[in-house]
Amino acid sequence: MILLFTGLLLDSPSHILCGLHTIIFTEDALITDYVLVAGAGAALVNSALVTAISILFLQHCKEAPNGLTLVVIGLMSGFSLFGKNFVNIWPFLIGTRLYAAMRHESFGKYLPTSLMSTALAPIVSYFVLDNGGAALPIGILTGMLIGFIMPALSAYTYKVQNGMNLYNVGFASGLLAFLIVPVISSFGASPTTRYHWATDSDRIFAALLGSLCLLLIISGLFCCRRSPKRVWLSYRALLRTSGRAPSDYLRMFGPAPVLVNIGINGLIGLAFIILSGGNLNGPTAGGILTIMGFSAFGKHAKNILPIMGGVVLGSMMMQWSLADGAVQLAGLFCTTLAPIAGYFGWSFGVLAGFLHSAVVLHTSSPVAGMNLYNNGFSGGLVAIVLYALLIAIVQHRRPEIQNEDYFDIVENDNPSVPRTAFHMTEQVDQPDDAP
Repeated sequence: MILLFTGLLLDSPSHILCGLHTIIFTEDALITDYVLVAGAGAALVNSALVTAISILFLQHCKEAPNGLTLVVIGLMSGFSLFGKNFVNIWPFLIGTRLYAAMRHESFGKYLPTSLMSTALAPIVSYFVLDNGGAALPIGILTGMLIGFIMPALSAYTYKVQNGMNLYNVGFASGLLAFLIVPVISSFGASPTTRYHWATDSDRIFAALLGSLCLLLIISGLFCCRRSPKRVWLSYRALLRTSGRAPSDYLRMFGPAPVLVNIGINGLIGLAFIILSGGNLNGPTAGGILTIMGFSAFGKHAKNILPIMGGVVLGSMMMQWSLADGAVQLAGLFCTTLAPIAGYFGWSFGVLAGFLHSAVVLHTSSPVAGMNLYNNGFSGGLVAIVLYALLIAIVQHRRPEIQNEDYFDIVENDNPSVPRTAFHMTEQVDQPDDAP
């Protein structure tokens, strides 16, 4: 409702309708800022519509809310400012619905993955729009195929990354895009990356995001039937977690400290953009909303700041500026590697952010910007390499993925204490001749 009313305040209904038409008929490969191509009002209304669709599906499936629910809402609202719209997301939902039916399981079990698989929505738009609508059936079928495949693929990639990359579906989407784009290019297609980047909407988004973050903090402290002191103590306990996926903070700590965490992390993301001289627009606002969503599922101030610090360090040593658009996004989305800082320590978090800032600038070109979660793909690559090196060379211990770690159906929405007082199960490497 906030997104909708803000959009209606910023522009007239007629201009918003024209802007929504422009959004639907715009190829939206990275980076396509809807604020630039259609106006801030239309971009926010599109975000409101996509968010409403997501919430209605989540409510319809009657799955108990959990941390992943807030992740989905943050992702869908954020990325519908620069890539997703209320039309190109439907084929993915249909495809996952068919997958659930094939397995005779509840659609709600796979709905979060289905919504996140819309990271590849630009592929649908490309097929339809680059061919004047002639390839509409191909675009729809491709989206359905991706939605059908993604639950199985993301379940496997989740194991490979050992919970060190929070954007697991982004990594799976990147792998899939690396197959799809070369195949369609071999048939004569020529998708290209985009760079539409608004530079005159800073005040609008600073006011909107700042107010939203403060509202969330106040709500957490005073509107959840817990004393502010108890809420703050719970928030401090949340800061002591590693953030390794899955870390469902909503079930672990309850809503009050999670609301505070979401608001504080949103302010951190907002401060990063402002202090680095960047622009607040569709993509960067989407990045901040994504951080806020994942604040219910692994991110907190202590494990995201070292990662962001690594990006800042990279800007001082590498041949690019922190004010570049792609780097601003890297500075926000690099927090996908927050578990590395939380589990191995802040110094390795800085290293992860430093590496990510270089890798992410080169991973979107081979897939022509078709994967909106490009930072998730880059983060997965960095996480896999760093994790293997750190457990073998630096710290001879590794977290073990248990059966209960997988994204199974959440049976209730009551806070639950994680295993052994916030400690994960670990396995310690020993020499072959150890007793």
